[in-house]
Amino acid sequence: MQFIRQFISFRITNPILAGLCYAFFWMMLGSFILSLFLWLSGLQEHDLGVYTYVIHIFSAVVGGIVSGKRSGRKGWYNGGITGIFYGVFIVIIGFLALDNSITLEHIFLIGIAFVLGAIGGMFGVNLRQNM
Repeated sequence: MQFIRQFISFRITNPILAGLCYAFFWMMLGSFILSLFLWLSGLQEHDLGVYTYVIHIFSAVVGGIVSGKRSGRKGWYNGGITGIFYGVFIVIIGFLALDNSITLEHIFLIGIAFVLGAIGGMFGVNLRQNM
């Protein structure tokens, strides 16, 4: 059994990549739950703006926490870089899928993702030290 577990399970050792994987997992899960609410309730598409921002905030913070926890030091740095990459990927997806133009608002959102990821990274480093 140990032999099988050794080949099936893997761990992402790069803290930034691990944070991005967790951030995108939570973004996909949140988007799925939000789409279920849209389908099963009277929620309208124009009401989704606030909820999508909440999902992105939560995802960036969780990505920063995982990044900071995996790095063990410089949590604000690793979490901030994770937040920047998360924000850039979201802007690129919006640019390619929805044909949005890149504006100053997108640069501001990437800055907010940096701050949220950095805060998450600071919490993540402290979570690692307490365990």
